[in-house]
Amino acid sequence: MDFFNQKQLAARWGLSHRTLEQWRWRGVGPQYLKLGGRVAYRLEDVEAFETARLHSNTAGPLPLALRK
Repeated sequence: MDFFNQKQLAARWGLSHRTLEQWRWRGVGPQYLKLGGRVAYRLEDVEAFETARLHSNTAGPLPLALRK
């Protein structure tokens, strides 16, 4: 099983590690493990978080009449 620490994950996404800290506090980021005083993100949880945020357009789903 592969893990990221918060600095590695922040680098992967081009974010500040402080952003990940805020997300954990707010409960909006990917699932994580708390091991003693350390935080670890499992690769499978990171990939699931990324997949859940895939979008094909910025306006939302297309109306049925425009889908073909």
